[in-house]
Amino acid sequence: MSKLITRIKNVGPGALVAAAFIGPGTVTSCSISGATAGYTLLWAMLLSVISVIIMQSMAARLGIVSGMGLGEALRTKFTGAAARILISILVIAAVFVGNIAYETGNLTGSILGIQAAIPAAANPTAKIVLALVLGGIAFYLLFSGSYQIVENFLTALVVLMGVIFLICAFAARPDWGAVFAGMFSFKVPEGGDWMTVAALMGTTVVPYNIYLHAASASTKWGQTGDKADALGNSRFDSILSIGLGGIISMCIIICAAATIHATGGTIASGADMAVALTPLLGSWATVIFGIGLFAAGISSALTAPLAAAFASSGILGWGEDMKKGRFKFFWIVVLAFGIFATCTLGASPTQIILFAQAANALLLPITGILLLIVANDRNIMKEYKNSTWFNVLVVLVIAVFIFIAARNMRAFITGLQNLIGG
Repeated sequence: MSKLITRIKNVGPGALVAAAFIGPGTVTSCSISGATAGYTLLWAMLLSVISVIIMQSMAARLGIVSGMGLGEALRTKFTGAAARILISILVIAAVFVGNIAYETGNLTGSILGIQAAIPAAANPTAKIVLALVLGGIAFYLLFSGSYQIVENFLTALVVLMGVIFLICAFAARPDWGAVFAGMFSFKVPEGGDWMTVAALMGTTVVPYNIYLHAASASTKWGQTGDKADALGNSRFDSILSIGLGGIISMCIIICAAATIHATGGTIASGADMAVALTPLLGSWATVIFGIGLFAAGISSALTAPLAAAFASSGILGWGEDMKKGRFKFFWIVVLAFGIFATCTLGASPTQIILFAQAANALLLPITGILLLIVANDRNIMKEYKNSTWFNVLVVLVIAVFIFIAARNMRAFITGLQNLIGG
């Protein structure tokens, strides 16, 4: 029992990952999935969570064993000047493009949550004020340079989201038999809703989380002498935190399936869920779900800039110290662009969120392959490099990433056109 309590106290990096992937994109995708397909696609979320645990446990193992984040590890792996320049450009460009899009979606999602809870705030002026206030909160927490403060804040938000969305799921009074059937049926609704499957997986398996998890595990456990114990704590943390994240996502699907799909209704965004829950929870529905959506947005608004800083500082050889000015430069740029885009883009919030998801899907295979290369380097990983069976699992997951990327290419192009046309 004492060992279990110790491991619970050591929860942290996994909670950051859960906080990052349960963003407005996840709330929107899960809501739309439940509204259109009912409980049928719960299996896609289950597979997504398993994929996340596989990839993130590998990233955490890299951080603990090597004492480096993925960016630093890639710099160590590729020593030639040409290779380093190419990898640096690839990582920085990919992470920045993806995370700026994500940051815009995250801040927009937080604002949607506030506006759902406070209808009076649903106007252009309030949107700008809220973007600046939320950006200020994120700036304050990140500028502190304290990993522990950020970790504690995000862990609390994950717990808050868990409580809120669990309440909503049970209040919706779903058909629990259909829920369990949907988790293990591995069926797609008649007509083939593969784009929704791709969206659910793409919003859960987030490329920047790999950089975030490796660096945060290195910060928390990288200097620990007992690697075996640290790896045990990390595995427990990943399974518990990411598993909870998966449960939260499934609860959102269940809510939408039980309320909207069951009545033949439609949904445009996660915020619409509050309206659907009103008959069950009364006037508090908008407040409860709005708080959940706000928590999802602000948690991801913190992790996206942080991951960009870890990746970029690491690949350039600048270290991954959150207190250093060069480290802070990267997350400030991502946060500033996110605030600016949130205030000025004319596209709808849902368009912004879905575009961020599509951009994420294109980056998944690249990040997965880079991690796989480093995790098999004996000089970096020593006796903790990937085993053969684990490599097989990872290759299967990367194959899923490629499928997601192919399915989202058109969505990415369409989303970019919508944003530009605004």
